[in-house]
Amino acid sequence: MWRLLHCILGFIRLYLDGVKVLLFQLFNKSFRLPDLPKQNGKVAIVTGGTRGMGYEISRHLVSLDMHVIIAGNEEEEGLAAVKKIQEELNQGKVEFMYLDLASLTSVRQFVQRYNAKGLPLHVLVNNAGVMLVPERRTEDGFELHFGLNYLGHFLLTNQLLGALRKTGKPGKCSRIVIMSSATHYGGRLTLDDLQGRLCYSSHAAYAQSKLALLLLSYHLQEQLLVRGDPVTVNAVDPGMVDTALYDNLCSPAQVAKKPFAKLLFRTPAEGASTAIYAAAASELEGIGGLYLYNGRKTESSALSYDKHLQTKLWKQSCALVGLQLT
Repeated sequence: MWRLLHCILGFIRLYLDGVKVLLFQLFNKSFRLPDLPKQNGKVAIVTGGTRGMGYEISRHLVSLDMHVIIAGNEEEEGLAAVKKIQEELNQGKVEFMYLDLASLTSVRQFVQRYNAKGLPLHVLVNNAGVMLVPERRTEDGFELHFGLNYLGHFLLTNQLLGALRKTGKPGKCSRIVIMSSATHYGGRLTLDDLQGRLCYSSHAAYAQSKLALLLLSYHLQEQLLVRGDPVTVNAVDPGMVDTALYDNLCSPAQVAKKPFAKLLFRTPAEGASTAIYAAAASELEGIGGLYLYNGRKTESSALSYDKHLQTKLWKQSCALVGLQLT
């Protein structure tokens, strides 16, 4: 009975959050990017940059004269994305590097290969994710939403902090941009069952992963501030965007979505705009700890600001991926 109730509540919370976002998008225009400064060869990593919003983020950053590394787990798709961007643009640089965020070994190997390049790192965009996937485990045994959306990015970010710190300078901070979602408002974090083993719901698992990313964003920003590191962390909410993430919606929701997608959903380029803004806008220099939606600072859920929960999740995450506490 509890399992059924948990699944139903997770389902209801997620779809209520979705309705609120669609109503906002119906009556409000999408954020239009201002003119952004040229980045003069700065280096960015974009996870999940082969398609959808990740592709649009990568393409736009390259157009600003950045060197963009598209990190993804589909090599053929990644190389095709690189070729397409190269053919369209005449400035910047773009390349593909293999990264499977559902594998902690792959994350560590990616960081080793990146560090071996001897490149600086000015921007890290944690964009990749899965949504509403039937119950599956990563190769390390973690629930897929938690393992890929959150834990893989947790390890990647921590492993790249050295490069980000080394690259950042006072007045020219390195930036971390974390893709969250309005679904975090309905998210709940069960610290003694982060993997959903007792009671699995794909809706609840997705919302939990997006809440966890916000908790990470706020906690890491506070740590960096205390240390005086020239690195900022901001989380962004892209809104409801017409991408392949919605392929796993239940059949009734798929049917309901189709006639409204063109009218109410944002395009991938529109959904990417706030993340691009967070990565390159001059007015955000040195500013971190924000939750940005439609180009503006927005209040996230009360739970996301819970410092005790932030700290406990950080400690547990370090233990899960084998990192020493900092």
